[in-house]
Amino acid sequence: MKILKIVLVLVLFLFALALGAQNQQVVTFNYLVAEGDFHLSTLIGMIFVIGFAISGVIFGTMHFKSQLRVRKLNRKLKKLTPQVSVTPAADKGSNTVPAVKNANK
Repeated sequence: MKILKIVLVLVLFLFALALGAQNQQVVTFNYLVAEGDFHLSTLIGMIFVIGFAISGVIFGTMHFKSQLRVRKLNRKLKKLTPQVSVTPAADKGSNTVPAVKNANK
């Protein structure tokens, strides 16, 4: 499975390299403050990396918040779960349910 992932990444990289080689036109990119002339392949690559970084930050913070919530709820569950121990029944041959004694007392 790991080899398949590596091969897939290499194929995608080669595909992106081929697209970049075909898109060498110089385009004018007008961003709010200024204007710049870039090769189309460079501009596409920069926008892709910026988008990847922004999405990584957004989903990273969401994942971090959810992990904090899980830890908090696990601590709360651990605190609220009673410590229960089972004592054996007096008569082992009977079909009675064993008595449960609360260990918190």
